[in-house]
Amino acid sequence: MTNILLADSLAIPVFIQGLTLSLGLIVAIGAQNAFVLRQGLRREHVGSVVLFCAVADAVLITAGVMGMAQALGERPDLARALALAGAAFLAVYGWRALGRARKPGELRASEDGPGLSLTAAVAQAAAFTLLNPHVYLDTVLLVGSIGAQQPAGLRAWFVAGACTASLVWFGLLGFGARWLAPWFAKPKAWQLLDGLIGLTMLALAALLVQHATTGS
Repeated sequence: MTNILLADSLAIPVFIQGLTLSLGLIVAIGAQNAFVLRQGLRREHVGSVVLFCAVADAVLITAGVMGMAQALGERPDLARALALAGAAFLAVYGWRALGRARKPGELRASEDGPGLSLTAAVAQAAAFTLLNPHVYLDTVLLVGSIGAQQPAGLRAWFVAGACTASLVWFGLLGFGARWLAPWFAKPKAWQLLDGLIGLTMLALAALLVQHATTGS
């Protein structure tokens, strides 16, 4: 009973950790985000594109967490090493995000150009998602290794948080394009966003170091 109550009390923090980690990694100026924003501005196959991007992330995140959990199950030293490596990665990522906050960019997506068929739109979404090597580093290796170190009963909460981040982000980007596009075109907006991402990533890095050194 005590273990069940403890797991219940940790479920929301673990969900939030997965959510913030995934958001921090996915929210960046890039080709995939620009494509989803473009489709949203054109109001063209938005649901299909958003669904593909979110499902692709969910599959990769789940595979990463479950695969890493199995691989690290009998190797606590490897788990500790990956936690420290993940902390280092997040610290560098956070530092770079803070650097971008000092020199903010902007995300633009033109409505010009020919329309796309449903097949072509999904194919382009697949290319922007699956042909980007960083997606595997982020979802399978980094998110997977961090999620795998959660207690077995809490991994589903971590995965749910990370997958929710993708669904919410791509949904906002696609269906809220008309409202969000002017905001994304403002460097100050990205300056604020990158600043928040940088601080969040540094905080998560500190939590990983604590987990790796104390086992808690």
